[in-house]
Amino acid sequence: MNTIVKLSDEQHRNLQLNELELIVEVDRICRKYNINYSLDGGTLLGAVRHKGFVPWDEDADVIFTRHEYAKFYRACKKELKRNEFFLQEYRTDPYYRWGYAKLRHKDTEYVRSGQEHLKYKTGICIDVFVVDNVPDNKIARSLFYIYNVLLRKILYSEIGKDKGNNILLRSIYNLLYRVPRNVVFKMRNAVAYKCNKKDTELVSHLLYPYPKKDCKYGMPAECFSEYIELEFEGMKFKAIKDYDRYLTLLYGDYMTPPPEEDRNSLNVAASKILTKEITLQEIQDRYKKENI
Repeated sequence: MNTIVKLSDEQHRNLQLNELELIVEVDRICRKYNINYSLDGGTLLGAVRHKGFVPWDEDADVIFTRHEYAKFYRACKKELKRNEFFLQEYRTDPYYRWGYAKLRHKDTEYVRSGQEHLKYKTGICIDVFVVDNVPDNKIARSLFYIYNVLLRKILYSEIGKDKGNNILLRSIYNLLYRVPRNVVFKMRNAVAYKCNKKDTELVSHLLYPYPKKDCKYGMPAECFSEYIELEFEGMKFKAIKDYDRYLTLLYGDYMTPPPEEDRNSLNVAASKILTKEITLQEIQDRYKKENI
């Protein structure tokens, strides 16, 4: 059974503020090096609908194209405030097995329920997604999708071999776990490199597909062609200009909030959370100082 941490309103807000500080760090680096990024998922939705976090949301996301992320990764090597933050991905953490990166807050704790046995570094984080081109040919697109699902299952196998719903599934994950982690990322990088050689109609984060049927294979590449700034918690962060098209594909009628019973802000699937005490005013002051 997964552990659920029950947060008070104050604890939940403090978790959001810790994540906000991470977004500010992404924005600082990207502004300095002229790198395009966008708020993503529920964070983008929050910017559009609430001008800040969705009140009942407990995570945060940003997204890059592969080219822009490569610039961001290089910039982080010399610019990231390493005493406070850690850019986590397969090249920086030998135990990390997810297909997208995370920016983590040091001196905090956030342990996902069911992942207590994993050795990768923990801490409050935001998800950093990267989109790659998707083949235009429909058959190639379907094969591409299946290929990436398989790679994702291999990466998940460290959890699945112990947490699978039945002995058959756990046995399959045990076999998949024999595939070295680095081999999986080499396979992902090889197919991404090939696809990114030419422009395509769709783009997608390969090892974490979009959940809705309308964007199963990816999002229109045109969505990532232009960027604007949106207000978020009293500050300005980058966002894709065509956010309406993107959010409609992702959520449908995104301007209509879900019913009260579906807003699970205080229940977090984690076994341990330790936040850093900080106020919104302190974050805004830091943002202003760094953007003078």
